[in-house]
Amino acid sequence: MTNPTVPKATAKRLPIYYRYLRFLHDAGKDRISSTELSEAVKVDSATIRRDFSYFGALGKRGYGYDVEDLMNFFSKTLKQDRLTNVALIGVGNLGHALLNYNFHQSNNMRISAAFDINEEIIGTILSGVPVYPMSEMVEQLKVQQIEVVILTVPTEVAQDTANTLAEAGVKGIMNFTPIRISVPNDMRVQNVDLANELQTLIYFLDHYKKEEA
Repeated sequence: MTNPTVPKATAKRLPIYYRYLRFLHDAGKDRISSTELSEAVKVDSATIRRDFSYFGALGKRGYGYDVEDLMNFFSKTLKQDRLTNVALIGVGNLGHALLNYNFHQSNNMRISAAFDINEEIIGTILSGVPVYPMSEMVEQLKVQQIEVVILTVPTEVAQDTANTLAEAGVKGIMNFTPIRISVPNDMRVQNVDLANELQTLIYFLDHYKKEEA
């Protein structure tokens, strides 16, 4: 984010806005009101207006928002106007799935390198991505100037791997391991716990069923 005063909750909603604005632009839509945007992304219009207010006057009273201008603004804000190379650390079952996906709906992010200890896949190219040995991780990350990684290694080596990534100059980790890793203050970790999210969903379904019974 270019503006350090933007709350984290707002920052998490920006990709949602951007994704829908791209959809509108592709569909030939020229302008949209906060009410229309609210109905589409399921965020109340007052919140949308407040989120947008952090970035100045993005719309016009009585007109709404220019779809292309707003899309381009958030594209630059989210750095979607340039390609970001990402590394995958750990090519197990989940890692393979992420390689196959490789952000196909996006033209601004791609997994460009993968690392593992499995001799059977080291030196091969999987889904267009070269797989390197873990012993070359620090060197390759520096050479390829990769600052963002996806971590899908076994739990028992997650913290040690994170320590090594810090040495390599990595700035951001998307952590798919179930543990909360510790990193230096100049690094950021985004935790993605699929099991936890599913358990939360099941809890809420069960909880509300009991209330309605």
